[in-house]
Amino acid sequence: MSVYIVDKPIGMTSFDVVAKARKMLGTRRIGHTGTLDPLATGVLVLTVDDSTKLVQFLETDSKSYLAFVSFGANTPTLDAEGPILETMATNLTLDQIKAALEPFRGAQMQLPPSYSAIHVNGERAYDLARKGQEVILNPRAVTVQRLEAGSLLSSMRQFARLEYRLASDGTGDWVASSDGNGFTFPAPLGDFQTVMLNVSVSSGTYIRSLARDLGAALGVPAHLAGLVRTRVGKFRLSDATPLENLGTAIPKPDLEALSLPLLEVDASAARQIRDGKRYPHAHVGRAMVTLDGALVAAVEGDGERLRVLRAWQ
Repeated sequence: MSVYIVDKPIGMTSFDVVAKARKMLGTRRIGHTGTLDPLATGVLVLTVDDSTKLVQFLETDSKSYLAFVSFGANTPTLDAEGPILETMATNLTLDQIKAALEPFRGAQMQLPPSYSAIHVNGERAYDLARKGQEVILNPRAVTVQRLEAGSLLSSMRQFARLEYRLASDGTGDWVASSDGNGFTFPAPLGDFQTVMLNVSVSSGTYIRSLARDLGAALGVPAHLAGLVRTRVGKFRLSDATPLENLGTAIPKPDLEALSLPLLEVDASAARQIRDGKRYPHAHVGRAMVTLDGALVAAVEGDGERLRVLRAWQ
């Protein structure tokens, strides 16, 4: 069983990456733990063969991003795909943007983009939207764990000429640096004020929606001009392999990929848990049960017993 950490190239859907990975790794059984839009780059976690059973326990991991929000123009897709619907001259300050961020931190309800992969009556929302049909989606509960504004420039074109590296202070911030890691961004839709945000969110949060809502809070149209996913769970961009190198990459073991607590048990307990029996244990919440370091089951504890969610033989 194995897990691969890929740096998704711009212009590819997550399914495109899976399709290419199937050829490179010689297997049909590949899944991923969280969709990235075609115009986004960064960390995409692939599960291979029996590791596909882990997807439901990995896809809830929190995620971190570098988000580039351009003010003064909006689009139907809420990103740089376009076309532009509305423009407005802006003269925002970084202090104004920082003040506007405060209400977006913490637990909240967020309206997903109409152009999203959410199913509506058996069809993807983006398919309906592209047909010109009205898409009605319900707000979702999300949590924005961290939201900080970095550089503010007059245009995304300036960001596209810069490179970035992880700050050496260990906080997880990314700052502009001439000797940092280079990223590829979508072609800017124009010269619009653009801020770089460091964001950490719960699974299911749409950064495009955050860009739209931040613009609304500031009284201007806005769109997501660029997005880099820098972390999924415990894996960071520095752990990711370029897609073209996937065939020679060394996979991560399943247990190394999981962010859930590990509960080591003896052979008798492992046998009972694999048989689906509720096992006495004080753990509360989800966890992975192991025997001699090998995966036994995913469980949910209520403080008295463990309920089996999925077992491995």
